Amino acid sequence: MKIKTFAVEHWMNLYEMEAVNNIAETCVESLTVNELIEIDGTNPEEFLRNLGKQKLTYGHIEGSPEFRGLVSNLYDSVSPENVLMMNGAIGANFLVLYSLIEPGDHVVAVHPTYQQLYDVPASFGASVDLLPLRPENQFLPDLNELKSLVNDKTKLIIINNPNNPSGSIIEKQMLEEIVEIARSCDAYILCDEVYRNLMQEDGLVVPSIVDLYEKGISTSSMSKVLSLAGLRLGWIAGPDQVIAECIKHRDYTTISCGMLDDLLAVHALKNYDNILKRNRKIIKDNLAILDAWIQQEPSFSYVKPRAGTTALLKYDLPISSEDFCIGLFKANGAFLTPGSCFDMEGHVRIGYACDTEVLKKGLEKVSEYVRTLQQEGNKKGHSYSKN
Repeated sequence: MKIKTFAVEHWMNLYEMEAVNNIAETCVESLTVNELIEIDGTNPEEFLRNLGKQKLTYGHIEGSPEFRGLVSNLYDSVSPENVLMMNGAIGANFLVLYSLIEPGDHVVAVHPTYQQLYDVPASFGASVDLLPLRPENQFLPDLNELKSLVNDKTKLIIINNPNNPSGSIIEKQMLEEIVEIARSCDAYILCDEVYRNLMQEDGLVVPSIVDLYEKGISTSSMSKVLSLAGLRLGWIAGPDQVIAECIKHRDYTTISCGMLDDLLAVHALKNYDNILKRNRKIIKDNLAILDAWIQQEPSFSYVKPRAGTTALLKYDLPISSEDFCIGLFKANGAFLTPGSCFDMEGHVRIGYACDTEVLKKGLEKVSEYVRTLQQEGNKKGHSYSKN
């Protein structure tokens, strides 16, 4: 099959490991193994001693009963049997698309979002229409536009909630309206929910699509909300027929995920509330820093994110987003993601949930680089200054 280069992943692969101040990372500041184990007072030496006694078998093929049970508790109407472990949300998304999409199907996907969600179904022979998320609409979908895109061949509507890269959040009422549009053409809804519950607003609760719609499918992972990307574990939560189809297709791609990862994930899920409390503090504190920087940096503006770990920053400089990010990286090692990775030229994506000092230093380096561009541009007679 033919498929485009995965722009954002290719970008991260090229530069991420050499970054001095990585403000492109999308996970909340990662936990160490000891931090994870100790989060509820567990003794790390005892935990690791017991871990060392485990035989390194394939483990539970579809995820341990404890893992599936704990994940099901994150939803209102999902049983453990309706949870299937995969290798990260990227594996979960791929398996859903591999299991459901056939040549000739029609898919509607929001855009911008994670490129996998629209290019993989296209590679399987589906006709894909993109539903634009516009800054003037707070990066929320226009439901009249969605209605105009669906038809009797629409197999799947794909959303990402909270949204990467914008940090927008579709609340319950709009989700219910999207469900009614899906019902009108008997389509599934796949919702990538890897940032679910990372809210900026206290008390804001947004339901999962799987709890709102009988043909809703939720994918998520241990990576973003739980700060454990190194475990490489995710899951699918969905209706019986979807899970059955995914298990059938999964046998051709995945035997099982790592049993040690499963054991550590179970410990994390038992402490979900503790980790979420830690991580919500990080995203709130860091967004306040980013927001203050935006207010004083005249070349940048943004739609303030309401959830997740990322934001799209619009800049007012006569330079492509890729050239800006490469120039920044070469100048001082600060690392951002170009908006071109999301077809959003004139923007960069920032991941603001990193270590707070890294964020502060990274933003300082961005400002320094902008001033350098402005000085060089003014010498050449170009207008690099907004004011």
